[in-house]
Amino acid sequence: MLRRIPFAALIGLILTSLFFVVAIFAEWLAPYALGDIVGGVWEPMSAKFLLGTDSLGRDLLSRMIYGAQTTIIIAVLATGLSFSMGAILGFSAVVVGGWFDMLMSRFVDLLMAIPTLIFGLVVLSVLPSNIVTLVMVMGILDGTRVYRLSRAVAADLNAMDFVEAAKLRGEGKWWVIFAEVLPNALSPLVSELGLRFIYAVLFLSALSFLGLGVQPPDADWGGMVKENKDGIVFGIPAALIPAAAIAALAISVNLVADWILNRTADLKGGRGNG
Repeated sequence: MLRRIPFAALIGLILTSLFFVVAIFAEWLAPYALGDIVGGVWEPMSAKFLLGTDSLGRDLLSRMIYGAQTTIIIAVLATGLSFSMGAILGFSAVVVGGWFDMLMSRFVDLLMAIPTLIFGLVVLSVLPSNIVTLVMVMGILDGTRVYRLSRAVAADLNAMDFVEAAKLRGEGKWWVIFAEVLPNALSPLVSELGLRFIYAVLFLSALSFLGLGVQPPDADWGGMVKENKDGIVFGIPAALIPAAAIAALAISVNLVADWILNRTADLKGGRGNG
């Protein structure tokens, strides 16, 4: 089985799995509690502190592990919300058509006309920056992109013979959406799923770096970059480690998403040739 997976995809799969395992078992893997001050400020890497300490003397490895949990959980929830909402509304707009399609499309155009980061900053400056608010804001803003893709894919599928045949058989709109359109739209949606997850991680990190994302004493990787950025001037790598983790997670998920997309396209091509 592993021999059939391309090397790049295998590396991405291993790294992605490692990140998710760390996030799931953070409480058992972290050597120290999240907010415990266990050493001096910005201590170097050692046997006691494998990644050193941060700007307050907390163990950086423990903060990284808890930060992985917070970052991945929020990104997964936001991506799930954006996809469930964007895909269902995009497919529904095409199948239902008429005023519903026009109303949804104009509303999405309005949201997309506002820069995402600015819109998020405005909303989060008014609402409390807790996990529920972050997931809702990120999911709704990201759902506009998923809606556009889903609507474009559904518009092509809606004109195909098998969808027309389902309508002529008297199948309901929900059947057409979930039994006819959705299975045939999975290939582009799977690729977009990886991209949206990466975007959610980057968006959350940007919000935390600007002070409106995850709030102390909780940790996420973007907030850790902000907390330790002053150490870069003194050659302290405490801010570069979470930044490298963000990059590694983004690249690994992208490698897996590309492999799944290519595999899905090959399977469809094989069925077509058969």
